[in-house]
Amino acid sequence: MISSILLLLAAYLLGAIPTGLLIGKWFAGIDLREQGSKNIGFTNAVRVLGWKLGLPVLIIDVGKGYVAAGLLPLLAPEGPAALPVLMGLACLVGNLFNVFMNFRGGKGVATAFGVFLSLAPIPILIALGAFLMVLALLRYVSLGSIVAAVTLCVSTGLIQGVDGVFWFTLFAAFVVIVKHRANIRRLLDGTESRVGGGRKPASAGPDPS
Repeated sequence: MISSILLLLAAYLLGAIPTGLLIGKWFAGIDLREQGSKNIGFTNAVRVLGWKLGLPVLIIDVGKGYVAAGLLPLLAPEGPAALPVLMGLACLVGNLFNVFMNFRGGKGVATAFGVFLSLAPIPILIALGAFLMVLALLRYVSLGSIVAAVTLCVSTGLIQGVDGVFWFTLFAAFVVIVKHRANIRRLLDGTESRVGGGRKPASAGPDPS
């Protein structure tokens, strides 16, 4: 029990590592909390820092989730069967409610991807396909993330059944939608930024998608 609790704490702290903030400050002298959308995640890192620094943010954040849910539980082989799910949840909570940032954090998409890459590999790849499709057609990262989160729930339920992982995907989808509420308002107003620059003119009305 004690080892499981310590591992959950380790998973939380792993998720709380503010990757984008550290890379921005260390390699570019830029605080992402003061630039662009003021988010420390991958999308804002690419917009502000460029791909050369933004891509490592994505890779590390995905890696944090995978390590927490897929590798750390191996250190407690006698732990509860639900430990990988709990470890993934702890890591995601660390990303969202970061103890190093006054319990504020990122939107959790990249970290959640890493978690479910371990817990639900086939559903998360289906969700990735949905994300890439939305991104290719509409060039909205935010909308792609929301569609991917919902797709993950549905595909997990269909492929793996309604188990602990499914309920975790449902929670993650809820978090993703709540974290993107400002983006949703901009999508409806037609003012959300697209990948590659540009916005839909506000006069054009809400995006039909």
